Amino acid sequence: MLEEVGCVHFELSEEQQAISKAIRELVEKEVAPGARERDHNGEFPGEIFQLLGQQGYLGMMLPEKYGGIEADHLSHTICVEELSRGCSSTGVIFEVHNSLVSETILHHGSEELRDRYLPKMTGEWLGAFALTEPGAGSDASGVKTTASRQGDEYVLNGRKCFITSAGEADLYLVIASTDPSQKSRGLSAFLVEKTFPGFSVGVLEDKMGIRASATADLILEDCRVSAENLLGHEGEGLKIALGALDSGRIGIAAQAVGITQAALEKSGSYALEREQFGKPIAQQQAIQWMLADMATDIEAARLLTYRAAFLRSRGERCSSEVAMAKLFASTMAMKHTVKAVQILGGYGYMREYDVERYMRDAKITEIYEGTSEIMRVVIAGQLLKELAR
Repeated sequence: MLEEVGCVHFELSEEQQAISKAIRELVEKEVAPGARERDHNGEFPGEIFQLLGQQGYLGMMLPEKYGGIEADHLSHTICVEELSRGCSSTGVIFEVHNSLVSETILHHGSEELRDRYLPKMTGEWLGAFALTEPGAGSDASGVKTTASRQGDEYVLNGRKCFITSAGEADLYLVIASTDPSQKSRGLSAFLVEKTFPGFSVGVLEDKMGIRASATADLILEDCRVSAENLLGHEGEGLKIALGALDSGRIGIAAQAVGITQAALEKSGSYALEREQFGKPIAQQQAIQWMLADMATDIEAARLLTYRAAFLRSRGERCSSEVAMAKLFASTMAMKHTVKAVQILGGYGYMREYDVERYMRDAKITEIYEGTSEIMRVVIAGQLLKELAR
């Protein structure tokens, strides 16, 4: 990794290598074996998250005083990649909990909020992030959920949609408007417990992919939240949300890499065994080119993703690098999971084989936590600023 300007090293530290080895072993033993069945049944991997908490992976970027292991972003990114290689639903639940919720509380919560919630986020509680609404996706200024101050409380009203871990999570980071006249500048961030009066969850969505992760609406009807549960100050909600998404987008890029790595391994193994025209199809140039392109793009996406994680660990502004990683990784994931299905032919279309699941799971990486189109806007905006200097 980068140790000084102009010097690049491509070796993980001993600690990062140990984490990589440990999480891969856990995934192969506990996560991957039941992934197909969980996908088929839409079964939330609750037992897996208990195990992840017991082994120190939940809240892993938190300081030791809160029960974390103070791992860096690259270590976390490696974990998301490996979990997604085995089960991408598990990967995104893990990523949202650690990046969008736990880390955001650490950076923006008061000392009281950190003491109250962060120890629970290392294994006892699960977190979820709630920004998207029916009329507010890529355009955060369209948020209609309101938070009105009444004495020592805020009263929240509105509806959030497509929320990962809805109903399963214990703590929700909710973006609401404390001053609708200011549009995006009037947004604020709140921590809402699932037991708060006025909080409820809608019907679970029946999704194309990542089917083992729970996705549903959040309904806030005169939901009373203590003023102490405001993150930062009023009007800082957009800044807090975008900072959280920068971290989360690294995780989605890692998810895309993990999915595609699994697709390469499955389709490559199949190509070595499947015979046509008297020889394994792996000896056919058309198949070799597919596998070569897949392997090359995976390595490129992994390096972009690891670079973004490294910069984030150093506290550097890296929105453009993060956007590049997510854009490239998600695009190549969709492209190459389709190729993996093609390599398996008719078998690739059957649910008995995992590549069709990889293809279904890959699509969402181009959509959530910032669409590919929004990633291009972020990249172009930064590029044009630099060119104008």
